Order: sequence, then structure tokens, then C-alpha cells
Amino acid sequence: MSGIVSASSPRQALRGAAGRVKHLVTSSPSRFAIVVFALLILVFTVLLSLPIASASGTVTPLSDALFTAVSTICVTGLATVDMANHWSPFGHVLIFLGVNIGALGVLTLASLMGMLISKRLGLRAKLLAAGDTNPLRAHGGVVNESQTVRLGEVGQLLTTVAVSALIIEASLAALLYPALVMAKVDPIAALWEAPYFAAMAFTNTGFAPNDGGVAVFADDYLVLFLLMVGVFLGSIGFPVIYTLAKHVWHVKRWSLHSKLTLVTTVLLFVLGAAAFLILEYDNPKTFGSMDAADTTFQAFFLSAMTRSGGFNVIEMDDLNGSSLLAASMLMFVGGGSASTAGGIKVTTLAVLAIAVWSEAKGRQSVEAFG
Repeated sequence: MSGIVSASSPRQALRGAAGRVKHLVTSSPSRFAIVVFALLILVFTVLLSLPIASASGTVTPLSDALFTAVSTICVTGLATVDMANHWSPFGHVLIFLGVNIGALGVLTLASLMGMLISKRLGLRAKLLAAGDTNPLRAHGGVVNESQTVRLGEVGQLLTTVAVSALIIEASLAALLYPALVMAKVDPIAALWEAPYFAAMAFTNTGFAPNDGGVAVFADDYLVLFLLMVGVFLGSIGFPVIYTLAKHVWHVKRWSLHSKLTLVTTVLLFVLGAAAFLILEYDNPKTFGSMDAADTTFQAFFLSAMTRSGGFNVIEMDDLNGSSLLAASMLMFVGGGSASTAGGIKVTTLAVLAIAVWSEAKGRQSVEAFG
């Protein structure tokens, strides 16, 4: 009868929907990433709009909720509201979860979920995962075996991404807790602020859960140093963390990508600090009122944070115009490939610089580390 719906219809509809999703995932990972990002932003916008998410118990305006959701999922660190006081504990938990989801990456999470469900990765999934996480992948198509992340290592790499993020953030939180307590933060409040700061440092987001942000720790070198460590580990990228985890004491086994990333990152860190020291040493609003030790440390902290960290002790609008230009250049470069940092990536800068050097030397090919 035409009025009777067969029992298999809902099942067939579900199978059809699952088939379309599977086709979307396998045929176009970039389109899949956009769809999942959009869905995540939509979900977080709705959740952040709820009265329970704001400290005042009122509905957050759609524009602010949407902006915060995008900034959280994309770990940009920009905000249109006072992040410390506008959100309730529930809202802060949403922000905490959002930055960690955004830092790991949509395709990485999708691949990990696929591994958990199927217990293994198929060839197509390995190709997609390698394409997403491979820092030397410059074009579409087949992943050749000379690239950094080989198919046999994809499962290990995905596991490393998840485990390293968990271990690094947990370790940072464990170190930050006593540092915050020694900085006269309430021990109960520090139980939340320590993991929050750890997550914001590692994901290179830069949100702060307290009034005044990290500026209240301007004279506490331990807290600032730990935040710098977190930002550094987040900015070098998961493939480099993976390499260091496997061959930490065997430099010869490090991949070319890892060597370029670490060398360029340290070089920019030092050069950035030197630039700020030279440009700001006599500015009374910034370094001019500090002694030599404070000036040097704050210059290195500023150099680390402008590359994508997002925390600031000194008001950025107090910097000289030349320093703002230097900061913009550092932000433009950003961090390493497949990292939580933004920018064009340090390996891009390294390859361009080596190419120019090779051309100046009249070499037929571009070489680095032999």
C-alpha cells in the first residue's frame, strides 16, 4: 500500500547519508575540513550564546558569540569581549575545549576517530592523513615516499599528535600550578588557571582567564618562562615533536624539515629579541624604565609571543612604529608547519632564504644540511 512506509526506509536513508558523508571525506578532504570547521563554529556559537555561558547569565550577542567561536576554533586569540570576566565557568570550559580541538586540526581528529572505530587506517585514509599532516606536501596527488611523513608512520604520527598535546599541556599545567601559587594566585583559582594557561600557550591562542592577563606576572620570570616554553613547543609543529620523540639524541636522524624548523625558529627568536632591544631600549613606556636584566628577558618574551603566542606584558600600542613593523614581520612568518601557530611558516622563510643564498653563490641546486 502507498500509505505504508517500509521498515527498511529509515535504515536505507541512514545508509545513504553515511555513504554521502564517506564520499565527501574520501573524495575531497579540503571540502570535508571546511564543512566540519563550519559545523564546529556553528555549535560553539550556539553554546556560547546560551545564558549559562556568560558570567552575567544573559544571552551573549550573536556577533560576539560567533567571533569568539571562530577565534577559538581557529586559535587566533582575537576577542571582542573581556575573556576573563565575560564568560562563566561553563563558557571558559567551552573556550578550553575549542582551542584544543582547533589546535589538533579537523582532519587529524577525523583520522584519529577513524582509527579508534576501525582499529586501523586504510590506504586511502593514510594518504589523506599524510597529506594533511605532511609539512613538505606542496601539491595534491600521490604522496611519494621521499616526503617527511611516510604512509607507515601516519598511524604513529596521529597518535603522537594526540598524546603529545595531552602530555605537554598536562606537564605545563603541573609546572604552572606551583608557579602561580608562588605568584600569590589563590590555590583554588590556580587549579583552573594552570591548565587554562597551559592550553592557551601550547595552542598559541593567548587568551587569559584572569584580570590583567599575563601583565600581572610581569616580574615573575618563572611563569613567563613556562609560557614561553609552551608557545615554543606549540609553534614547532607536531611532525617536529614526533621526530624529537623518536630521535631526540640522534641529530643525524632528524628530518630536513625538523632541522630547518628548529634552526629558523631559534634564529628568529634571537633576532627578534635583538631587534626589540635595539628599537625599544630608550622608550620610557616599554623598556626605557627597566634594568638590563628585565629589558633582555622582556625582549625575548616579546619576540616569542609576537610570532604567534598572543600573550603580552607590554601594551603593544606603546611600542615604537619601527618595533610594530618588526612585530608584524615576525607575525607574518609565524611558526612551523603543521603546528598550532599561524603565519607563512618558518620553513617557507628558510627555503626562500636558502634559495636566495644558493643563487648568490651560483649553485645549480638548493642545498641545506648536505
